This record gives sequence, C-alpha cells and structure tokens, in this order.
Amino acid sequence: MDFSFNQDQQMLRDTLADFARRELMPFYADRDRDEDLPRGVVRKLGEMGLLAPMVEPQYGGQALDYVSLGIAFEELGRCDFNAAYVLLLSALVGAIIAARGDDRQKSAYLPPICRGEIVPALGVTEPAGGSDAAHVKLSARREGDAYILDGEKTSISFASWADTILLMARTGTVEQGAHGISAFYVDLHSPGVSRNRFRDLGSRAIGRGQLFFDSVRVPSDARVGAEGAGFVQVMQGFDFSRSLIGLMCIGAAQQSVDETCKYVVERQAFGGSLARFEGVSFPLAEAAVQLRAARLLCYEALSLKDRGEPHGWLSAGCKWWAPELAAQVLHQCLLLHGHLGFSMDLPHQQRMRDVIGLEIGDGTAQVMKLLVARALLGNVARGY
Repeated sequence: MDFSFNQDQQMLRDTLADFARRELMPFYADRDRDEDLPRGVVRKLGEMGLLAPMVEPQYGGQALDYVSLGIAFEELGRCDFNAAYVLLLSALVGAIIAARGDDRQKSAYLPPICRGEIVPALGVTEPAGGSDAAHVKLSARREGDAYILDGEKTSISFASWADTILLMARTGTVEQGAHGISAFYVDLHSPGVSRNRFRDLGSRAIGRGQLFFDSVRVPSDARVGAEGAGFVQVMQGFDFSRSLIGLMCIGAAQQSVDETCKYVVERQAFGGSLARFEGVSFPLAEAAVQLRAARLLCYEALSLKDRGEPHGWLSAGCKWWAPELAAQVLHQCLLLHGHLGFSMDLPHQQRMRDVIGLEIGDGTAQVMKLLVARALLGNVARGY
C-alpha cells in the first residue's frame, strides 16, 4: 500500500503551493465581503489548467487523474477557500458534461469552462427541498424545438455572477420522482432569468443566492443526456466531489494548524514559550493526527475513483467528517491565539466561517451518514 504521491503529483503540489501562496493568499482576507470573486482569478486558474482538468485534452482539459485533482483542492483550500469553489463547480459540471454530453455539447461547453472564460453553476437545490434533492419542482415544458423553464433554484453557489448553469428540471410527473428529472445547460444571461444574492456568514465572494426562471426558453439540444436521466447523472458526479470538498476543508484547517504551531512556539508567557504547556500542545497534536487521518480517507476515495472501483460510501464519509473536523480544528486554533484570535485581522475566523458552509452545502452530515449506513447494511443484506 503506497501512501505517497508519484513524482508528477509531487511536482504538481509544489507548483500549486507556490502559485497559491503568491497569487491567492495575500488577497484572501480582502475578499471577505459581498463582492464576486474577480474574474481575473478564474482566468488564472484556467491558465494553470485547474478548471475541469479531468476532461480530455481535445475539449480543453488535461485528462488529469482524480488524486492529482485532490492535490489542487487541498493546496488552494489552504490559501483561498473561495478560489477552490471555482475548481469544485468547474470539475462537477465538466465531469457531467464530459460523461453525458454529446460531441457537439462537449465541443461547445467544455473549452470555455476549462479556459476560465465562463463561470458555471450547478442548479439542484430548491426552496422546498434541500437534502431532498430528488423532488425537483422547477418545470421544463416541451414546446417545439425548445423547453420552457419556470421555477426557482436556491442556495446556488455563484448565483450572483455565473454565466451558465447545469440545471435540474422536471420534465416528467412528480410521481416519477428522480426519473422525471432532466439536465439542461442554460445561459444565465437569457431573458427571464433573475437573481438574488444572499448575505452569508462566510464564503461571501462566492455569491450564493437564488435564481428565478420565468418562461426561460432553452433549445432542446441544450438538454444533457436522456430525458428523465438528469438526477441520476448528477448524483453520480457527487461521489468524487465529496472527497474534493473534504480536501478543501482539510487544507484550510491544516494551514491554521501550521500558523498556530509557529505562534505558540514564539509566544512568551509565564516565563517561557506557550508551546511547553500540554494544554496548548495537546490540542495541536490531536488536530495534526485527525487531519492526517481524514486526508488519507479523502485520497483513498479518489484513488478508488481513479481505479474505477466503488468509492461512494467512502466519499460520503469524507464529506461528513472532514468539514466537521476542520471547523472544530479552526475553532481551536482561534482559541489558542487568545484575544488575538478573536480579531478579524487573523485568518482563522474567516476560514472557520467559510468551512462551516460546507458542513451544510452539497449534503449535510446527516445525509452523508445515511448513505454510509445504507452501503454498510446493504452489503450485509447481500451477504458481503
């Protein structure tokens, strides 16, 4: 069992760590406001080949393996949690289009995403169903060579500034459940689209909010995959994204642990370094071990994905455990800085607020535990 990165992966990690420290970290605190992430950041990420990099080169990607993609998420999560969101949505939307789109759609949709020319969003959540994502109400009514969209999506990352959205809409009856939902790639600058930005606790540069669709006309060839297959396609995509979310959160927490270790060694109190007190050193020791364990779980799930082996329940475990653990570790780092930690001038409070958003988004801990339990108990029932 090999726990190390190969030479190419280590080179990627070093390159991204240097890029993120130079280009992203110095501006992280400045972006803690209700203003969209600068487009220039997205273009830089595109120039680095980080947007949907698992896509085939003919469509603008690098055919990057998923472990390497995880490295990118961890390093960007360390330096600018919000910039890592751009990778997340580009990877999700890119993977779904690459897997389910036809040749025309791949050629038209993927290259601009990979180059950072457009910002894609993913539209699943609705007001009446967050965790209950299969009960989509936004309707897509067929009218000649087009579909007419009516309804609302909420809690959408990049709602305030995304250019396009891979949208789940109901083309069948409510009784059909998940099998009556189709996926559409929609231009958010179309007539009939309106937006409302939320005022959030963290990740403010993401522009989370609502999207309203009032008789929005979408060409029939913008439907991705077969009619009625949209929900299944998206849920398959979440399998790997949950591990990436875990690494985003671990990266942010690990950065604060590193900074806190340096602080407590240098901080003088009671006649010596704070680091000599077990009440200070033990929480950092616990954080280091727990973060490493969570990190290995995330990379194990991504390694299984690369090998084409089942990894769904492990990824669900990553999504439940890593954000929860990261939030706890960041809180502890804040406390270990004493009254300084309570200041908005240090990054621990911002990282903690940003990470908390992913304790909720993309599947709560309760839903993830349910998925893990179903997999374990289902295996028992099948005699595995």
